[in-house]
Amino acid sequence: MANERLRALEEVEKEIATTLQCAGNIVLELSKDKHNASHLDRQLVQFQSSINRVESELSGQIRYLTQVATGQPHEGSTYSARKDCQMALNRAEYAKVKLGELGRTCEVMLEQQQQQQQLQQATTATTAAADMRRERDSQDRCCISGYILLFGGDVLIPNVLP
Repeated sequence: MANERLRALEEVEKEIATTLQCAGNIVLELSKDKHNASHLDRQLVQFQSSINRVESELSGQIRYLTQVATGQPHEGSTYSARKDCQMALNRAEYAKVKLGELGRTCEVMLEQQQQQQQLQQATTATTAAADMRRERDSQDRCCISGYILLFGGDVLIPNVLP
């Protein structure tokens, strides 16, 4: 079908060349002082018939292109289906890119959240360890009337701490 359309357009091109040749012959004949009327008539008839064939074929080509370009169903044309397929592929690629961006954003947010949790756990552990040391230290010392008794041993030390 497409090859037939191209061949028809090549024929139109040849017909246009014929039309131009006829027009040139007519102008050449008219430029003479004495012109041949019968030759002019033949050239004019050939010119007019060539113009009519070119106009007819180009009108048919334009009708065909109008039908295909408006999306109306046309026998043998796959343009609409190919266009729909290409648009679907473009939308799928766009969705893939956007999902990739969303995935990277989620990964960054998750890493930040994990770092914050680890920092909180480390801070909590450090605070708990410090609290336990203070509590142990306070339990290990007992002040009795000016002396400090250290648990774990039987030693009494004079209290010199303020």
